[in-house]
Amino acid sequence: MEKLKASKAQHYIDKLAVPAESGLTNAQLMLTNHDLKPVEPERRQWGPWNFVGFWIADSFNINTWMISSSMISGDVGISWWQSWLCVWIGYSISGMFITLTGRIGATYHISFPVIARSSFGIWGSLWPVFNRAAMACIWYGVQAWIGGRCVTLMLRSIWSNYQDLPNSFPSESTNTRDYVSFFLFWFFSLPAIWFPVHKVRHLFTVKAYFAPAAGVAFFIWAILKAHGLGPIVRQGSKATGSALGWAMVKGIMSSIANFATLVVNDPDFARFARKPKDALWSQLFSIPIGFGVTSFIGIIVSSSSAVIYGGTPVWNPLDLLGRFLEGATSGERFGVFIISTSFALAQLGTNIAANSVSAGTDMTALLPRYLNIRRGGYICAIVGLAMCPWNLLSSSNNFTTYLSAYSVFLSSIAGVMICDYYIVRRGYLQMCDLYSARQSSPYYFTFGFHWRGYTAYICGILINIVGFVGAIGKKVPAGATYLYDLNYFCGFIIASGTYYLLCRYFPIPATSDRWMEVEDEIRNPSVAYGAEDGMDAVSEGSRAKYDMNKDEESGVRQRNLGTF
Repeated sequence: MEKLKASKAQHYIDKLAVPAESGLTNAQLMLTNHDLKPVEPERRQWGPWNFVGFWIADSFNINTWMISSSMISGDVGISWWQSWLCVWIGYSISGMFITLTGRIGATYHISFPVIARSSFGIWGSLWPVFNRAAMACIWYGVQAWIGGRCVTLMLRSIWSNYQDLPNSFPSESTNTRDYVSFFLFWFFSLPAIWFPVHKVRHLFTVKAYFAPAAGVAFFIWAILKAHGLGPIVRQGSKATGSALGWAMVKGIMSSIANFATLVVNDPDFARFARKPKDALWSQLFSIPIGFGVTSFIGIIVSSSSAVIYGGTPVWNPLDLLGRFLEGATSGERFGVFIISTSFALAQLGTNIAANSVSAGTDMTALLPRYLNIRRGGYICAIVGLAMCPWNLLSSSNNFTTYLSAYSVFLSSIAGVMICDYYIVRRGYLQMCDLYSARQSSPYYFTFGFHWRGYTAYICGILINIVGFVGAIGKKVPAGATYLYDLNYFCGFIIASGTYYLLCRYFPIPATSDRWMEVEDEIRNPSVAYGAEDGMDAVSEGSRAKYDMNKDEESGVRQRNLGTF
């Protein structure tokens, strides 16, 4: 009887398994499935205009508005043009980081979890992947909560008494009305997770038309209510001297922190590019332009609220739309409904692009035998429902503190990953070995963990720890606070610098002494042992040229190209 029960249990467990390539060992089944393998040419359907549309669509979301407008409200208090300058600088830098990581995915057509294996080890990559997946799940909940606020406005525009829905929530940060709206947005977002990544680009195309139109309509409406731009642009900055300088630094870092997860996430989309160049200039320019324009709209709209209603600017555009509903005519209520509907669509697209796809890809790497991107995306949605995102958005201070906190961890991951690919390996990756659990694999390192990568990662975090303690209310030295204000740069520079020095003095295998990318030579992505010749990751000439062997104990590499 026990054997029968065990066989039935095994039968159902096998039913849950995702399809896998034949000939894989048990260890390889923990390293690969269809969603983790290099993207075959048939699915490389993203051209440069798809990336432009993707980022334009992604820029028009409430989160972008809140980051820029929060700079002119609360304790920060800089002027509108200073806030916009911070946005341009921050998102231009973010665009550079994005293109650096995106090129890896666009060249080798692999996702972040696979790329991380070269810098953290075959098994060691699981922690950075889990770290990023957890952040994406939290961020999914935050974006879904903001989307729920859009639903609230939609329903209030139709039924004004929805505003007075009886409250049964004990929390001071939310109520029954807002949670019902949050659940509705969350529930109707689920079908969008079903579509494969190479096809979801159509959602971003639709969003790229509707969301900007709503943003421009909101922009014009706010200016008309404020009786022109004049009163808005004449508002000055509350901060002066060094306080002004550091306020602008914080604004720049908040813009970069908004991209912290997207920097490591970009290969998940860039791997579907037809060729590496398609993911380069299109992203480098569309990111600062798209986010700069959206932020300008958010800044002006937020500044207009101080002119219209007096007092402190309303940093959340949804709160301002809610005030527009007070005593509104039927035409104004219809306008609020259209704008809030478009914003809900914007939140949906952003949540799919930045969170469910990235979390799904990461979870695929954590348990590839049973998870794919689709299943991981639904797990991400469940976690987003179970968390309490309203606590992060209770004030602009909580919001920016959260952004800074999670960027500390992701900046170190990005620092190690970018240094490994561009400086240490000079663009050279051995594709089959990224899916190999053999001890002879150049990415196996020590028991599957790369101690150099982890040392650099921890160093990048430690430089910001004291400042983070100060950010949550504890008294710390002023120097630590200033370092924390530059948290992303500090984490990135320390992690990448430490990794470079460790690899310099403790050399690693599978590197090149000159720039060497295989570009579009990947044709048949078979990763089973013995199929190395079938995966055309590198041509036969390149494979012979880069033939190497590794002496792990002495740390010496013998290769015909020299040493790193």
